Amino acid sequence: MGYLRFIAVVGVMLIPASFVHATATDDAYIAGYAAGALKQNLKLDMPSLIVRDGIITLPAGSLETADRAKAVQILSEIPGLMLSRLSDAASQESMAATSKSAQVPGDEAITATESFILPTGFLPAGHLFKPLLADPRWAHFSASYRNYQSNNFDGKDIASVSFGETIPFYRGNIGQSTAQWESGLQAGVFSDFNLDASSSDLLNTDFIASVYSTVRAGQFSAFGRIYHQSSHLGDEFLLRKMNTKFERVNLSYEGADLKLSYELPYGIRYMGWRRSLP
Repeated sequence: MGYLRFIAVVGVMLIPASFVHATATDDAYIAGYAAGALKQNLKLDMPSLIVRDGIITLPAGSLETADRAKAVQILSEIPGLMLSRLSDAASQESMAATSKSAQVPGDEAITATESFILPTGFLPAGHLFKPLLADPRWAHFSASYRNYQSNNFDGKDIASVSFGETIPFYRGNIGQSTAQWESGLQAGVFSDFNLDASSSDLLNTDFIASVYSTVRAGQFSAFGRIYHQSSHLGDEFLLRKMNTKFERVNLSYEGADLKLSYELPYGIRYMGWRRSLP
């Protein structure tokens, strides 16, 4: 028994060490691959590239203006790369500091002095259009409590849950620039429950499925989609209303919308959107 416990403790201790070693090995591979690609395609000799957690930061000062966008574009095609970005940092220390700030490719804030490009190809990592965290109809996993001070709703204490995801299928570069585009699917399910009822009745469920396309150039990004939505009243809600004149209607329709975003420092975003319904 003590022997098995010793093996378990050693295994737990070796897992972080193995992870760190694998990450360091991958970063070394990406750095060598990137240096070779830049030398072959742009005749640039940059053997001391900084790579951390799959993220390459290029010093803008060491590149000609005409080569910057092309260099970042070449790096985006490296297998295993999470993010490549161009920074105005003048030293390796400042580049290393900015590398630490990136956690989730395409979903974290990028400073105004940097341009970045995400990996291209099928099923790429990250998103060109960053998620709308405060949008109750953005497809993601969430749970919330809502209280309505009104008698126009069936119950005042409501639990709202959702699950869904935005999945990019393909991402590519636009010309010889750092602008990119991607296409994919977005789907989500949104449900409301009446907590005041004895069995927490299901009030309504909305199903949304869409095909989307995104474009990003620097701090500007656009998200357009064509979607289908269907809404279904809960069975418990219908049973309570059966003794009244209540006619069930299948609400189902298609529409399109467009969201525009411009990112400023400190996590501030300007947003605009337009929706088209039948």
